[in-house]
Amino acid sequence: MEKLRVGVLGAAGYTGSELVRLIDAHPRLELVWVGGRSHAGQKLGEVLPFVIGVPGLESLVVEPLEQAGVAELAQRLDVMFCALPHGESAERVAWLYAAGLIVVDLSADFRLKNLEVYERWYGKHPVPELIARAVYGQPEWHRAELLNARLIAAPGCYPTSALLALAPILSEQLIETSGIIVDSKSGVSGAGRGKKPFAEVAEGFRPYSVAGNHRHVPEIEQELSTLARSPIRVTFTPHLVPMTRGILTVAYARVKPGVSVEACRAAAERCYAGTLVTVLSGDQLPDTSWVRGSARALVAYAIDAHTGVLLSMCAIDNLCRGSSGQAIQALNISRGWPDALGLPLLGTFP
Repeated sequence: MEKLRVGVLGAAGYTGSELVRLIDAHPRLELVWVGGRSHAGQKLGEVLPFVIGVPGLESLVVEPLEQAGVAELAQRLDVMFCALPHGESAERVAWLYAAGLIVVDLSADFRLKNLEVYERWYGKHPVPELIARAVYGQPEWHRAELLNARLIAAPGCYPTSALLALAPILSEQLIETSGIIVDSKSGVSGAGRGKKPFAEVAEGFRPYSVAGNHRHVPEIEQELSTLARSPIRVTFTPHLVPMTRGILTVAYARVKPGVSVEACRAAAERCYAGTLVTVLSGDQLPDTSWVRGSARALVAYAIDAHTGVLLSMCAIDNLCRGSSGQAIQALNISRGWPDALGLPLLGTFP
């Protein structure tokens, strides 16, 4: 079976290291190049200890990416995953795209379609002409656009959990579009490798970037507005919780008159039939531990009869579904392969 030759730029970070793990298990992908600046010249086994002893991975040397060498690199690769921080990715993505590679970007540099909105949150965009060519890589809602895509903007982990919970009921117009609240809790790996000493968060539980100050707000609103076919504004509050992996999102919205929780659940079941999203039944509620290490997502719905407020819930692994695994799922779709090809369906237990 012919394999696509794959590179990971930014392999030392959490999303990059998760890509290394998942690509190695993929039957149609072969990791042949890893890149980075601060670890250039080191063997991958020195940077990611979990690959020590794995033939073909341990001895891979981390290489810097320079514009002058992109044409030569394009002869060695078919696909590049870019796992660089926001703002650092766009220019390098442009080099790789121009050289003819399929590029999957895990930063926010190509997620937002409105240039003005992007620059308000992230600063000046170095290659705005590429924004229109990027496909937002959310598999369940952008499947048709992903087919044959050559530049994929992998979604953020918080927007993924919010979109999976709210999209079915918004698309079927089951809830009011005003006053939506998205409350999310994430494990510390979402902050990036080396950003938060675990001792500082192990016994705490804190909100951050509150009152509309989180950069994922415009991404959530962009995707929900498209589905609702009208402008959506959300109140989004992220929290950091003392676990390594996982996101649990609970979104609050008022149901329209006569809408039952069964109708909401049925809408989600129609939307997610045959996908990696499972709609829980009855009184089952999602738990991040059930999807830890898995590319699947769990969604559930409940209505507070006292207030008429719908609770739309979603649990994902922020790395395996929220970023790296979803990026591979989007690539699978772009190539016409099954969504789940090469991706772990079972979480780790206990």
